[in-house]
Amino acid sequence: MHLSTHTWMRPEPLESTLKRASSLGYTSIELAGKPSRYFVGDTKALLEKYKISCWGSVTIMYGPRDLAAADPAQRKATIAYTKSVVDLSAGLGGEIVTLVPCTVGKLHPTASPQRKWEWVVHGVREVALFAAEKGIRIALEPLNRFETYLITNISQALQLIEEVKAPNLGVAFDPFHMNIEEPDLIAALRRCGDKLFDFHLGDNNPLAPGDGILDWPLIIQTLREIGYTGGLAYEAMPPIDRTPRNAFGAKQMEPEPWDVDEGTLQFIKDHSSGVLKEGYYTSLLARSAETILPLIK
Repeated sequence: MHLSTHTWMRPEPLESTLKRASSLGYTSIELAGKPSRYFVGDTKALLEKYKISCWGSVTIMYGPRDLAAADPAQRKATIAYTKSVVDLSAGLGGEIVTLVPCTVGKLHPTASPQRKWEWVVHGVREVALFAAEKGIRIALEPLNRFETYLITNISQALQLIEEVKAPNLGVAFDPFHMNIEEPDLIAALRRCGDKLFDFHLGDNNPLAPGDGILDWPLIIQTLREIGYTGGLAYEAMPPIDRTPRNAFGAKQMEPEPWDVDEGTLQFIKDHSSGVLKEGYYTSLLARSAETILPLIK
């Protein structure tokens, strides 16, 4: 196993992200699914400079991106977008793409459950077959009920995997989400078995590992037991304390206005967060490394 980090939580130049990650002992990256932001040649040069490998990429499901959309054109565009994320990962030597099938924050279906399921099965199958040709595995990520209405636990993810019937389709396990949805987090992790393709790092709150109540030694032990050898990708998006005790958020967030594109900013806001201060964000990654690295060495 190796320590990795996502890039979407703090909008900043990729070099800033890589420099921080490398200095803290991270050895890989899971890039935000924004192919227009990461030109392969330039990104490869930065990865080599900081001795960071590309573990993969993750779909950023905001706006019209939705494999369960009632509009066929919307589903087609989402499939095309997801394929472009696969190309990004493959072009940088990545191994996985984490896929959330539906728009994050969409909590109610717009068609019958049966039709929505059929659309998602079809879309995920098309993406998985495309990814197989590129040597990329697709990792389905269940989210908690407050962020999606479809695929909220491991049993549902495994059901989708069974119906898609693509050997390169597995699970991305995020213990923050599954701590909410699963009655037994460790049993759910064991059920993934060899279908566990990616693992995200965030505690129950969701702060850095070690700043919540999750049992990280047991989690890492269980990952070893099921034979997982991939990335442990930091993806904690802390809630903002907007009360006077935190200077109404000023201790955590950069002052507004934020120079961030509208879609990214809305995605961050939908996670009850904001553009985090560099020092605060660095402390979260440092805490994650402090908790996890001794367990995987």
